[in-house]
Amino acid sequence: MSRLRIVAVLLTLFSISLFNTTAQAEDWPQWQGPERDSVWRETGILKKFPEAGPEILWRTNIGLGYSGPAVVGDKVFVFDYVHDGGDLTPSASVRNRLIGQERIACLDAKTGEQLWEYKYDCPYFISYPSGPRCTPTVHEDFVYTVGAEGNLTCLNARNGKKIWAKSLKEQYPLEETPIWGYSSHPLVDGDLLYCLAGGEGSVVVAFNRKTGEEVWKNLSSPQPGYSPPTMIEHGGTKQLIVWDPESLNSLNPVDGTMYWSQPLKPDYTMSVMSPRLSGDYLYAAGIGDVGAVFKLGTDANGQPTSEEVWRGTGRTGIYPGNSTPFIEDGVIYGCNIRPGSYMAADLLTGERLWETTELITGERPAAHATAFTVKNGNQFILFTEKGDLVITKLGRNGFREISRAHVIEPTGDAFGRPVVWTHPAYASKCCFVRNDKEIICVNMAE
Repeated sequence: MSRLRIVAVLLTLFSISLFNTTAQAEDWPQWQGPERDSVWRETGILKKFPEAGPEILWRTNIGLGYSGPAVVGDKVFVFDYVHDGGDLTPSASVRNRLIGQERIACLDAKTGEQLWEYKYDCPYFISYPSGPRCTPTVHEDFVYTVGAEGNLTCLNARNGKKIWAKSLKEQYPLEETPIWGYSSHPLVDGDLLYCLAGGEGSVVVAFNRKTGEEVWKNLSSPQPGYSPPTMIEHGGTKQLIVWDPESLNSLNPVDGTMYWSQPLKPDYTMSVMSPRLSGDYLYAAGIGDVGAVFKLGTDANGQPTSEEVWRGTGRTGIYPGNSTPFIEDGVIYGCNIRPGSYMAADLLTGERLWETTELITGERPAAHATAFTVKNGNQFILFTEKGDLVITKLGRNGFREISRAHVIEPTGDAFGRPVVWTHPAYASKCCFVRNDKEIICVNMAE
């Protein structure tokens, strides 16, 4: 091979490597990031906020929604609700009737300027009606969204043109929409798109992601629950983990056949968090002091198995509501739904290690107190329901708050207090976060 050709090959390999590294570091294409593990892998992120607070690079008006943004390359995808009429006052047990449209919008990541939008009429009859719940999932040139009333939509990411769409509520009938809306973020793996739908034999459905054609379906439960389908790999085998309101289930992601199932029934059908795998241990928990850790293994035929390690008692474990805990070095960190605090617990025993109200709400606990936890380097970034970004260190023996900045107003309402319950996106050394009025871009560069 000539010297010139060797140089060309090396440059090509370097370009590919650089492109792949940049794409992984800069994109936040779905719920909880590129790997759905709540880890932000970019370097050069600030360790402490400036005294005057971080720079807000841009602001753009948007509609209602709990859905977090997704960021891919130079585009931000946001899912909101254009409210045309109806009472927005939330109640945990009362459904509201709204008139309006669900909308997927694409913004320029550098300026916030809208590039395109796609919207459709969507009357609501749900509790906490302020918009869609699910973060868009962006894969290759496709954007996938699941609306609060079960509208599944696939758009062209470049221009917003509809590729295919269907109603989960109509195709997989429930007696009524889940009271808090369809909330399970869609998951792409290979050529399949996984969604929680509901109905007899169709709690989870795998679709051909390019055509929308059903490939397989499985599981039965009175309601689909709110937990997103989660892909793990253990013992060399991929497993699709689905937590419905009755049980925690492991399925073969190719054909939907069952590997194992464990009973895990939270109160009010509130299976919400993404089940978390740490080494051999899988953890899931929710309201009603319902939670457990299972040790994963394989049987004599090499098939996946699970064995209960501990089950919550109310005095052990963490029971989250809106946000998924983070596990590191054998410790679970996250929000405990009642009385409402931030907590650490031992993964293998459930023993509670410490608890605080300082990180989220301040002096006193608050029911369903919410903060979204993301790891960056050797520090954690929390986005709290008060609209604060908090840089902190978390450890088995306690926490240390390093820096805090108030970046956006809490425009929602929960239990009589103002809240913002939406997961930010972290990309291009920025934090992209929204409330019910605007989305902002916060400069997080060191």
